[in-house]
Amino acid sequence: MRQVIKIFLLALLLNGVIAAAASTATNGLVWRTTVDRVTADIHGEALWPLLEDIAHQTGWHIFVEPEANRKTDVKFSDLPASEALKKLLGDLNFAYVPKTNEADQLYVFMTSINHATQRVPGATAAKPVLRKHLPNELLLKVKPGTDIEALAKSLGAKIIGRDDKSGIYRLQFADVAATDAALGQLKTNPDVEAVEYNYLLDPPVAAQKIDGAPGSAPVALTLDAATANDPCHPVVGLIDTPMQSLGSQLDPFILKPISVTGDTAVPATATGPTHATSMAETILRAVSQQSSSSAVRILPVDVYGNSETATTWNVALGVKAAVDGGATVLNMSLGGSTDSSILNGIIQQAQAKGVLIFAAAGNQPVDTQTFPAALPGVIAVAATQGSQLAPYSNFGSFISMALPGASVVYLGNQAYVVQGTSPATAYASGIAAGYKGINCAPWSQIQTMMQQKFPVPKN
Repeated sequence: MRQVIKIFLLALLLNGVIAAAASTATNGLVWRTTVDRVTADIHGEALWPLLEDIAHQTGWHIFVEPEANRKTDVKFSDLPASEALKKLLGDLNFAYVPKTNEADQLYVFMTSINHATQRVPGATAAKPVLRKHLPNELLLKVKPGTDIEALAKSLGAKIIGRDDKSGIYRLQFADVAATDAALGQLKTNPDVEAVEYNYLLDPPVAAQKIDGAPGSAPVALTLDAATANDPCHPVVGLIDTPMQSLGSQLDPFILKPISVTGDTAVPATATGPTHATSMAETILRAVSQQSSSSAVRILPVDVYGNSETATTWNVALGVKAAVDGGATVLNMSLGGSTDSSILNGIIQQAQAKGVLIFAAAGNQPVDTQTFPAALPGVIAVAATQGSQLAPYSNFGSFISMALPGASVVYLGNQAYVVQGTSPATAYASGIAAGYKGINCAPWSQIQTMMQQKFPVPKN
């Protein structure tokens, strides 16, 4: 395996991977603001650094009584914010004050809220998180037996998407005011397990044409059709854009595409490879670095259609469609700044079936979490250049591994380069799938091996 990885990395370097540096950060506190959940593993941390961390992750304006002080020593997982604050602040008093047109406020004090006068740094230095969503839509998950038709009618909503088996629905409202009013009502409805906006994910990074590059360099890989249905040879569910043909040599590795958008056509204006085309070729190139033949297949699942962005609803449906279509490992070279309990629930269902999931950490670069990469159990992949973290790559404790963040791909006889944590994720998926095909090792063993071979660079 060591020789395989050396050959793989050498091939990437020959394909033009550029070196640069960036820093990483660790953090024992994960504050998932959109679902009001907190996980912490903190030992002996003083009050002020703790409050700075909370301010940075939440964007709250925090005020503390100057004489207040304590050390926090706690460990818990997935608690509501109110319960988490009690554990984090111990015997100190606090008051949380939500605001409409400004940052929410948290007051921490020993005696009286009026004594909490000293502003904690952190929130003003934090980069703002843009939570973009469709203005007149909500997603919700209801309890079994709920009359969704009656519920939607009572809210004046139209059901425009549904998965009755999972109990998740997409509702459309007349305007923003009706949407926000319904959100408030549904949050207190005992029949509703989760409700949220339909968030938009970031547009994928486009491949860049390489002028003067030599003609097509096809991936040297042949399909091992005799064992194509063997469970030891995985199917990679590619949750992405529409994709083009990879040519006669690689198209046999591609299963019939699925679309959850109703439109799988590549835009007529496309002048280069789509994001999915680039990721598929990158996955197969990673497989080819380990063996000249393989029964690994790729199942393309289009969650973008002709739109520049995907929604959490489409991604959730895409994950479910990929798993139902036989995918045993998912490549999610996409992401956004907002957590989604609806998507998280679908991903947990996939994981319960033994599906391995890789997702891109993001290209900001910040230590702010990217989703779905930061969801529990998902393997978040950062990008490297040379032996260091790429300067554009996100960093932080939610990241599991880091791989080269540049891939040279071909459409016809024209070369393109795609750069970011997206190709890094595709390399990871290809290595995992290829190794599984050779050794039939458990996914847990493969994940451990890859985390050892592709660690996140430290300062």
